[in-house]
Amino acid sequence: MEWAQVLVIILSVFLALFLLLSIVLVVLLIKITRQIKSVTSSAERTAQKAETMVANLSAATSPTVVAKVVSTFVKNFKK
Repeated sequence: MEWAQVLVIILSVFLALFLLLSIVLVVLLIKITRQIKSVTSSAERTAQKAETMVANLSAATSPTVVAKVVSTFVKNFKK
């Protein structure tokens, strides 16, 4: 067997290993991408709910209620 044939065999084995390794890596990257997508969707839903809650809370509290709470706090603080 010539040295060129040995070199071709060695290179083909390494090429097959790298091909298999790249296929495994691509599968893992696809899984990670799906997990990231689900996490971002969950975070987006949570932020939307928080935004809705703050909007409802700000609409419910009028300036007079806030002024009354602040004045009560100031009166209690002075005592």
